[in-house]
Amino acid sequence: MGIQKDYIDRLVSALPKGSLKEYVEFRDQLTLRIDPDYLLDVLRILKQEFEFMYLIDLTAVDYYPKEPRFEVVYHLWCHRENRFLRVKSLALGDPPSIPSVVGLWSTANWHERECYDMFGIFFEGHPDLRRILLWEGFDGYPLRKDYPVEGRE
Repeated sequence: MGIQKDYIDRLVSALPKGSLKEYVEFRDQLTLRIDPDYLLDVLRILKQEFEFMYLIDLTAVDYYPKEPRFEVVYHLWCHRENRFLRVKSLALGDPPSIPSVVGLWSTANWHERECYDMFGIFFEGHPDLRRILLWEGFDGYPLRKDYPVEGRE
């Protein structure tokens, strides 16, 4: 069946020039890779112009030892058109960081806190970025690939 080419063309042409690194259609799902400098602009367009009103989930991937090693993944849903969209963007720097999307989707608050807690990714502009699953003072970020499998004493 596939995603209609005209929809993909319309979506891609609405994005700021230079923001889209690549797009992939696989098994009727569309994934956009976005330059982190344009992330908020692109997500705002997707919400306002394409009605992706629901942030299903937000997570990260650790590509250790590759650099840059972290990519943040957003799963969006458009109720009106019954469409799913995946958006990926690199979290750069040391510590890794990316803009917060809490201003677009309030549900991102806890998703971003969990991603910070497990991967150590900082979300710039987040209103209350602190651990949500682990206690304050916990040493490290357990979903990083370089975290010891047996944990720390």
